[in-house]
Amino acid sequence: MKWIEAKVSFEFENPDLAVDVISNLFYESGFRGVLIEDPDLQPPDGWGAGAVNRPRQPAVIGFLPLSQKSRDRCKQLYAQLGRLESSHGIVTQLATREVDEEDWAQSWKAFFKPVRVCSRIVVKPSWEEFVPEPLDIVINIDPGMAFGTGSHPTTVLSLSLINTYLQAGGSFLDVGVGTGILAIAAGKLGAQKIWGVDNDETAVAIAAKNLQRNQIEPERYRLICGNLTDDVEGRFDIVAANIVADVILELLPGLERVLKPDGIFICSGVIEAKKDKVIRAMENTRFEILADSTQEGWVAIVGKIK
Repeated sequence: MKWIEAKVSFEFENPDLAVDVISNLFYESGFRGVLIEDPDLQPPDGWGAGAVNRPRQPAVIGFLPLSQKSRDRCKQLYAQLGRLESSHGIVTQLATREVDEEDWAQSWKAFFKPVRVCSRIVVKPSWEEFVPEPLDIVINIDPGMAFGTGSHPTTVLSLSLINTYLQAGGSFLDVGVGTGILAIAAGKLGAQKIWGVDNDETAVAIAAKNLQRNQIEPERYRLICGNLTDDVEGRFDIVAANIVADVILELLPGLERVLKPDGIFICSGVIEAKKDKVIRAMENTRFEILADSTQEGWVAIVGKIK
């Protein structure tokens, strides 16, 4: 299968804000597997093999299956990017190319290594060997075209908070399931009911393979392709969403329907500049803020339905 890779390099005084704005444009335009190139980001210990060529400037990269529609979506993205300089002062440059899925997947194998993301949880690629400590929870991931390797601060924050708040035997919903990392972590921490939803059917398929790879029993989980919580049935002890701030704001009004009384909402993918806006919106939708954590300019917030 062939894909179009769209790479948006940018210049802006607040890179985290630029990443958030551009990522939201990718989301709105239907791009998948969004990833970030950051020249200043220090990879966690154990991540990366040999000399890694750092990018010269920050960029956001997304992928679309090659089709007639993908050309139109690239034009739509180009037009939206052209308006960013006047609306936000963000100067961008768009480059596109065709990518073979197998070539993309193979390129990851040189750089994706096991990484400890919190005290108990280790994320490792399926093709790597790793000797765990006695209490380690090891998540085996093959990202495919649904990006998510566990090393980004938003995922690290999410996993740490799930480790803190999830009780064995509880229920868990992951909105924006991606490669399935959060759902797998919930399963290995003892959740007995696990749902994952994503608007990308490729991500749903990859998450299913990763849940199987991690020996999460099929009767414990269900994965669906849909918009946020529109097609989710039942209520959950914890709902997690590691997505961009604007989508979290869109998600909030529907959460009371899918959260149990005293249920916990964990959201990540929020840049510091939007932290207060997200907290105010949560409080306005009957959430009590329990905690927030920050890492490298990214924020995760925990709330409970009042």
